[in-house]
Amino acid sequence: MHQHMLDKYADLALRTGVNLQKDQKLVINSTVEGADFTRVIVKKAFELGAKDVHINWADDDITRLRYEYADTETLKEVPEWQQDMFKSFGEEGMAILSVRATDPDLLQGIDAKKIAAAQKSRSEAMAEFRNYTMNDRIQWSIVSIPITAWAQKIFPEADAETAKEKLWEEIFSIVRIDQEDPVKAWDEHNEMLENARQFLNRKQYKELVYQGPGTNLTVALPEGHIWKGGASRTEDGVPFNPNMPTEEVFTAPHKYGVDGIVSSTKPLNYGGSVIDNFTLTFKDGEVVDFSAEQGEETLEQLLDTDDGASHLGELALVPHESPISQSGLIFYNTLYDENASCHLAFGKAYPNNVEGGSEMSEKELDENGVNHSLVHVDFMMGSGEMDIDGVLEDGTEEAVMRNGSWALDFNED
Repeated sequence: MHQHMLDKYADLALRTGVNLQKDQKLVINSTVEGADFTRVIVKKAFELGAKDVHINWADDDITRLRYEYADTETLKEVPEWQQDMFKSFGEEGMAILSVRATDPDLLQGIDAKKIAAAQKSRSEAMAEFRNYTMNDRIQWSIVSIPITAWAQKIFPEADAETAKEKLWEEIFSIVRIDQEDPVKAWDEHNEMLENARQFLNRKQYKELVYQGPGTNLTVALPEGHIWKGGASRTEDGVPFNPNMPTEEVFTAPHKYGVDGIVSSTKPLNYGGSVIDNFTLTFKDGEVVDFSAEQGEETLEQLLDTDDGASHLGELALVPHESPISQSGLIFYNTLYDENASCHLAFGKAYPNNVEGGSEMSEKELDENGVNHSLVHVDFMMGSGEMDIDGVLEDGTEEAVMRNGSWALDFNED
């Protein structure tokens, strides 16, 4: 892998991803298999003026061993010092960069109930810290790098090194690292997404109606909903890009206003287990029936996490011609697959997807149709055969997407 491409990727993650400020501290969540790239980021961060850099390492092999040998009660334990550490990241206003790379099949064969119990406990323990990221109180971003298991899941015919090289090439293209000035390319991309979300914010659709193979779904939108996408801003006005790549504009669905059937169009990698070819039936916002060809027990455990897990917290629109979609690959990585397809999310909504939501109590959010949960899990349900109509306040319907592509003119006044 050419060093100058890694340098460009690290530079983009820091300047456009978290938008690291001079004398700001940086936290990097990374995998030990990505240690070389993490070192590149650390060096670049100090060159950009970081006050300090803290690394949280993870190792897939050790994670697997813990799930195999530790009992459920042990896996549910989240030490107080760890909770305090993450809380301090938010309190100190650190930037959080996650370098995500995980084996999609990491926890295959592990008891789904064991996984669900551990993930629920961690979500509960990290709820206070998550408020910093889900309300954009600090800068945060997620990027991905190849690891052997992930690369060979996507390119099973290739040997380990070839598969990783092919995945690096795909990532560099999708995240615009192969362009002469990736930062400028992202500025232009963010401008396009901002035009789309501003147009949708002016429309204030009352409902969106989805029609596609296995999908006939109506989703109500809360009054005063806000579309977001591309770059976000902290409460102090610092712009940053939470997801790289990102091709979506998204908002909060009404917690109690989802009715009909929706079918997945891509596999969902949830906590190291794959859920695939699943169908959900909603009534008054809640999943009342479901089935899955693969991972049905895992899906059941996800939906049973808490009362909010069986409701929706996000709907996102992504054109079928996005670079990820056009690659023709299934990445088994939600960061990538969700940006190839329109998607929905089980669980917690971003409070700032409604006017004044960041200042609302949990009860007030619920009264405004904004869902709360310990989980937030995106799943893909869009395709080149998806049609979406928007219903205006007066009942007028108009095309939003046709055959997976935008049917709106964002330059329209």
